[in-house]
Amino acid sequence: MFALRHRLSRETARLRLPLLARLVAAAVAGGLLAGCMAMDVASLAEAPQLSSKVKAEMAKKKMRPESPVLVRIFKQESELEVWKVDASGQYALFKTYPMCRWSGKLGPKKKSGDRQAPEGFYHVSAGMLNPNSQYYVSFNLGYPNRLESALGYTGEALMVHGACSSSGCYAMTDQGVGEIYAIVQRALEGGQQRFQVQAYPFRMTTQNMAKHRGDPNMPFWRTLKEGYDAFAFTRKQPKVSVCGGRYVFNTEFDGGEPSDPLAQCPAAVSEPATDLVAKLGAEQKRLDAALATTTTVSSFAYMDGGMHPSFRTLLKQQGAKGLAARISRTKYPVSRPEAALADPYDD
Repeated sequence: MFALRHRLSRETARLRLPLLARLVAAAVAGGLLAGCMAMDVASLAEAPQLSSKVKAEMAKKKMRPESPVLVRIFKQESELEVWKVDASGQYALFKTYPMCRWSGKLGPKKKSGDRQAPEGFYHVSAGMLNPNSQYYVSFNLGYPNRLESALGYTGEALMVHGACSSSGCYAMTDQGVGEIYAIVQRALEGGQQRFQVQAYPFRMTTQNMAKHRGDPNMPFWRTLKEGYDAFAFTRKQPKVSVCGGRYVFNTEFDGGEPSDPLAQCPAAVSEPATDLVAKLGAEQKRLDAALATTTTVSSFAYMDGGMHPSFRTLLKQQGAKGLAARISRTKYPVSRPEAALADPYDD
């Protein structure tokens, strides 16, 4: 009886796959999908699990599958990093994943329909993981966060997901997001209540910041850089608070966490360690000096988001349909392939 049920289950899954593909194609053709809001579909397989290969890679780096995880996203480089706590008790880089597609341009997301992928600090819990996503599997970033909501920013269902299509999300291919999903899910099952996602316009080095001097987003990016640097110097997840209309890092306040993101910050009762403050101060001085130079910088005019050079090469070689077939189980169409080829940032 068990064998019969197993055969029937496999046959049902086989019959449902073409139907799923037709439904997805119809939805795209009819323009039913707004942004990255993916319709939930019946899962054709269980959520991805950690492979023996990934477990072996973790073991080599003295990481345990259940140890805490942290994610960093970089638009300009079209890369997503997964960090894990290793035997030292600090975060270490586990793996960098090439991103197939993001949309919009450099800068934060502010309103629904602007195609902007978000920038900021987010926290993802188990309930924000979706094993039945139209884009294979996904997790919700939680945009808008408390600060963004207070600033009046709008939008919903901003995801990290599979395939190579974006209207404000980060598309990692089915293969890439499957591995990432398995890693973060195992960490959450291991006791981590939520993991932090740090989404940046680019790697926030002094040199990269200087390349974008004059950008109207620079004040916001300088705040992001404070969190970026705090993590870089300590290899510990920064504590993120919001007050005074901005992010504040590694600070304890009188009366607890500020309740109003836009009100002046309460008095601090505990601030970052002295050595960290010194390092952050020195980095800010280097940044001030770099931004003060009058050297002409090139403009980064994004037509609509970007794509990692490795996928751009495949897009040139195999075309949009060929790339979609290679990285999506449902051959989900690549969003705006011409714009992806026009990405001004190309190593």
